[in-house]
Amino acid sequence: MAEKKPATKDKRLSAKGGGFTAEERAAMRERAQELKAARGRGSKADGESDLLAKIAEMPPADRAMAKRLHFIVKAAAPELASRTWYGMPAYARDGEVICFFQAAGKFKTRYSTLGFSDKANLDEGSMWPTTFALRKLTPIEEAKIVALVKKAVR
Repeated sequence: MAEKKPATKDKRLSAKGGGFTAEERAAMRERAQELKAARGRGSKADGESDLLAKIAEMPPADRAMAKRLHFIVKAAAPELASRTWYGMPAYARDGEVICFFQAAGKFKTRYSTLGFSDKANLDEGSMWPTTFALRKLTPIEEAKIVALVKKAVR
């Protein structure tokens, strides 16, 4: 009887629920590239073009939502600098990410999310949400996002 070869480390970890998925490893590689690129430049224009390039790479539904969200965030808080963060569109103040958009296609999830970092001023009591699921952007959701972004940067 032939001896079965053991699975590679990544396959074993993934099968057991541990380790990183291919999408997570790709996001970490993107973050390393972002850090390397940031050392070589520092212009706001570069961050904006990087963000728009990432949006352009997205599947149509994610791209449409990301474009609209970009417009909403920039209108609500023009002082935030556009950039990418782990390959996702993000918005920062003084180099610190305040909020970011995670497209559904990024990690093959059923909905996109708008997330806020601990640098966002969303604190409310002892517990508050920092990530919001986005399935569709209607005027109601857009108004909520504007309020959240404005609160996050105050």
